[in-house]
Amino acid sequence: MAEIIFTLLMLVMLQAVLGFDNLLYISLESKKAPEADQKRVRKTGILIAIVLRIVLLFVLVSVIEYFQEPFSFLTGHIEDVLDFSFNGHSIIVLIGGGFIIYTAIKEIWHMISTHDLNHDVEDGKSKRSKSANAAITSIVIMNLVFSFDSILAAIGLTSEIENSTTAFIVMAIAIVVSGLLMLLMADKISVFLAKNRMYEVLGLFILFIVGIMLVTEGGHLAHLKIFGNEIVPMSKTTFYFVIVVLVIVDIVQGRYQKKLIKEEIANNKE
Repeated sequence: MAEIIFTLLMLVMLQAVLGFDNLLYISLESKKAPEADQKRVRKTGILIAIVLRIVLLFVLVSVIEYFQEPFSFLTGHIEDVLDFSFNGHSIIVLIGGGFIIYTAIKEIWHMISTHDLNHDVEDGKSKRSKSANAAITSIVIMNLVFSFDSILAAIGLTSEIENSTTAFIVMAIAIVVSGLLMLLMADKISVFLAKNRMYEVLGLFILFIVGIMLVTEGGHLAHLKIFGNEIVPMSKTTFYFVIVVLVIVDIVQGRYQKKLIKEEIANNKE
């Protein structure tokens, strides 16, 4: 019993840590919905995702070997140029990582584009806005992509539990608890980003790094070799180190910018 409780706590912590980048995506994506619907979009998206995570868990437990085994029709070799052996896991991770990179680059480009300053609003509505249902759909899909690896890790953590039904229940409880934590934190993160819009850029670059991590992991799972060089997944240590550096640089730059503004104001008064 003590082992089961310990495993449950470890799973909740794992889901919470791995869910941070998911929360960031949810906060940024929900902003594209009409302002009156943004809170509902976040809550509905997360609640639907919790249910689908449990369904995904059930599917993975039942057919995990099919996700890990390479597809014969997606295995090949081009001499001295390319080697690949795709399986279901690698394809999902690669597509998810590629989409996140695309989303981050698109949003960053929009932020720095001077053309959008005069043409972003049309008939009182942003061209980049989404309907509430479209935003919910995006959140649910990306939530499943983010959760794929965490569920596989959960399956690994519960492998020592002999009773498969007990293991499934433990994983399902961890998913529900972590989902409820996301539900509590989503609004707070969105409010913080709304009050501190300069951190949106930081958030998008973090998403960009997440996308790169997923792409390298997907390439590794697919045993990709380009010109004889194997794709190596970005380690979690490297990932968190890069995130810490980004946060520190952003904080230092923000404070330095405030200092320059104060100095400029003081010089103008003189």
